[in-house]
Amino acid sequence: MCHQQPLDGLNTLGLSSRAAHFLRLAHEAELAPALALAAQRGWPVSLLGGGSNLILAPHLEGLLLQPGFSDCELTPGADGSVAVRVAAGHDWHALVMALAERGLWGLENLALIPGQCGAAPIQNIGAYGVELAEVLEAVELRYLDDGRAVTLGVEECAFGYRDSLFKGELAGRVMITHLRLRLSTRPRARLDYGDLGRRVGKDPSPRDVAEAVCAIRREKLPDPRVLPNAGSFFKNPLVSVDRAEALLAEYPMMPHFSQPDGRVKLAAGWLIDQCGLKGWREGPFGVHERQALVLVHHGGGDARGLLAFAERVAERVRQRFAVVLEREPRLMGRFD
Repeated sequence: MCHQQPLDGLNTLGLSSRAAHFLRLAHEAELAPALALAAQRGWPVSLLGGGSNLILAPHLEGLLLQPGFSDCELTPGADGSVAVRVAAGHDWHALVMALAERGLWGLENLALIPGQCGAAPIQNIGAYGVELAEVLEAVELRYLDDGRAVTLGVEECAFGYRDSLFKGELAGRVMITHLRLRLSTRPRARLDYGDLGRRVGKDPSPRDVAEAVCAIRREKLPDPRVLPNAGSFFKNPLVSVDRAEALLAEYPMMPHFSQPDGRVKLAAGWLIDQCGLKGWREGPFGVHERQALVLVHHGGGDARGLLAFAERVAERVRQRFAVVLEREPRLMGRFD
């Protein structure tokens, strides 16, 4: 266990932060004694994955745990299906590419999403027309108050667009330890999102699709190791049909996507771009020059400054389109 641990290199936004007490769990069995120690000393417990979808406060009180166990098991099933059980500490992109290399379908559209596997269900990660919930069967977790183990089926996780039970009722109460996925050896390419279909040849393999997704993402998104960022900073807003039709009458080229619940999803990046904010910078923070949905940190800023900058971006969109943008990265720590 480390004390007063700097976290600057453990979050992709590169924000300066420090944990009062920090422990990277090499094995799931280390969780119980860590929770017992925290309870004995009255420390609150929080969790850090890959730090890719978080805004860290300057100081985190109590005990910060990071899953470091990364086991992965594959079990062939009937009809060409393959069950995958993967630990929370496994790197997500590495998992996607390893399974695609094996010819397994299901995760290839989710390549190059940063972070650990344990964080994937929290916001139901998605990209290029695919969401995690479509291939997830169950989530194994442990409660932080008493360490008890529970397995939740996918239908119990309350998945929605960038949402889940783990952002709501169970936020801050559990550690996800393993994911159970169901993939397939049978071709089922999903290529109808954007120009993905034009990037791959006829009868592509999962690896072909994953590499095409990587190429697209690298063209549009900055590498957080070079220019710190948290990926998409705002969710794509959902509006009523009436509101969408009113906007389309004024902006007929506006990207829009009908949803199963009757609402319409708009492209947050397009809205921000239309406000003339692509490439806009104020001090240490800015809107990326190629992808308006990404806010970047040029160095020397703090979490409060980032949130204030993001609010100014959202306010410009609200004033022009009367559409409210919701932040995607989660806050960790106290910001009062």
